[in-house]
Amino acid sequence: MIYLDTHAAIWLRSGVVDWISDQYRTVVADSELLISPIVLLETSYLHEIGRVNSPAAEILEDLVLNAGVRICSVPFESVIRKSMEETWTRDAFDRIIVGHARLRQAPLLTLDEDIHRHYALAIR
Repeated sequence: MIYLDTHAAIWLRSGVVDWISDQYRTVVADSELLISPIVLLETSYLHEIGRVNSPAAEILEDLVLNAGVRICSVPFESVIRKSMEETWTRDAFDRIIVGHARLRQAPLLTLDEDIHRHYALAIR
């Protein structure tokens, strides 16, 4: 299983995957891909401010149908409790996304350098 950061999910949906390293391209292709529910909220926010062209629901639908991505069903309270340990950032979205992956001890596909510095299982 591999979790997707918000930008990773958006880029995967648009077919832009050349930023994924050769080292992980096959791993990503052969893995169960998950997103935290907070990715939907962040995507919706990005759509509202004009940084993403499509609504979050449309992006999710495409990811589910075309890439087999699914929303992780771990109880959200458990995710939030784990996310409270991510004191290295004030970005609530990043805290929850990393906390969610850390709770499951799973890789997180992201280009975010702050996440790479603070989460050993971050991959690109």
